[in-house]
Amino acid sequence: MRAAGEQPTTTPGEEMHALVERLYPLCRSITGDGVRATLDIVGEYIPLQVHEVPTGTQVLDWTVPQEWNIRDAYIADTAGNRVVDFAASSLHVLGYSVPVSATMPLAELREHLHTLPDHPSWVPYRTSYYKPEWGFCLAQETLDALPDGEYEVRIDSTLADGHLTYAEHVVPGQVPDEVIVSCHVCHPSLANDNLAGIAVATYLARALAEQTPYYTYRFIFAPGTIGAITWLARNAERVDRVKHGLVLACAGDSGNLTYKQSRRGDAEIDQVLRHVLAASERPHHVTEFTPYGYDERQYCSPGFNLGVGSLSRTPYAGYPEYHTSADNPDFVSPEAMADTLAVCREAFAVLDRNRRYLNLSPYGEPQLGRRGLYDALGGRSDTKQAQMAMLWVLSLSDGEHSLLDVAERSGLPFDSVAAAAGALRGAGLIKA
Repeated sequence: MRAAGEQPTTTPGEEMHALVERLYPLCRSITGDGVRATLDIVGEYIPLQVHEVPTGTQVLDWTVPQEWNIRDAYIADTAGNRVVDFAASSLHVLGYSVPVSATMPLAELREHLHTLPDHPSWVPYRTSYYKPEWGFCLAQETLDALPDGEYEVRIDSTLADGHLTYAEHVVPGQVPDEVIVSCHVCHPSLANDNLAGIAVATYLARALAEQTPYYTYRFIFAPGTIGAITWLARNAERVDRVKHGLVLACAGDSGNLTYKQSRRGDAEIDQVLRHVLAASERPHHVTEFTPYGYDERQYCSPGFNLGVGSLSRTPYAGYPEYHTSADNPDFVSPEAMADTLAVCREAFAVLDRNRRYLNLSPYGEPQLGRRGLYDALGGRSDTKQAQMAMLWVLSLSDGEHSLLDVAERSGLPFDSVAAAAGALRGAGLIKA
């Protein structure tokens, strides 16, 4: 029972869900004020460095496009009733629609309408980034109810030279080597794809900032594809600092966790996520890399070939609600986002402590008793496990095996192996 006047507490999962609800109404795209408004809100939770890259800037094989902004859009009948209204949902307008102001018969208008006949009450999400088009997305049942006749069509949008906007947040580490955590900020009112990813990334950054991590963690909030490409183009000379990485997407639905491995397949982040998911005994899936999906395909492109995997729950296009109005805040849960966050924290806790050591007394087994190592184990409930962890660390500290290798070969918990390594290092028996 709370004391009088005491405020109710919320869990991180509930706070992340509240952030999703707050971001949900904003109309985001690959450029524009919706992205800026999104980053302004995230910036209330963690400090961000916001970057503006001008239209026409060459970024690898791409060019930063014109900036798109929209103020209003609707389809109205002859009585002036808005039968489709952008103000009700940002999904109602084809992303990057050019402006239009016209009156036309329904037969002509149909050529610019997008629906989902298999899900007649849902509104699809559609875009036309690099081809000048205009259009509306609506429920099939709404379209079916429209009588023939004339309709007023209005899209009050602009396509003009401007900027592509992305942001970074850096959690300083003990070393300059970096782990990147990336999520896309270009989707409009879609809660799982990818507002849940934004929320998990934000709260992961806050959790890491409360520690002193070994690696430096760089969080990238950027539009999908063109944003990651822009970041890579602007950081090509320093990308060798990136030792590990994780793309977060579809982080809040009720499905089991899915880890998509890096293009390399043997990157350390791949081993860490496989181990953490298996050790947690959570139902999960591990899949091979494919060059389709989210921005892992940019970070893993052959020229960069970074060790970057992707963590999601149900993968992209793997659930009917994907890219529809049914991907709303009710589709994601505080519990699922909290679980995704917990796995990220568990994985980075392993990654931060995973080292290769060299046994400084490799000829025969060193005498642990006279160094007080056995005495330190006395009375522990896991004495046998701790002793075995020390012996395994000594055996595999040859400069080639990591502590995670030791844990997997021995079958011992990583925490026990890392603790044993700390004790042995303190006794001067191994060095990194």
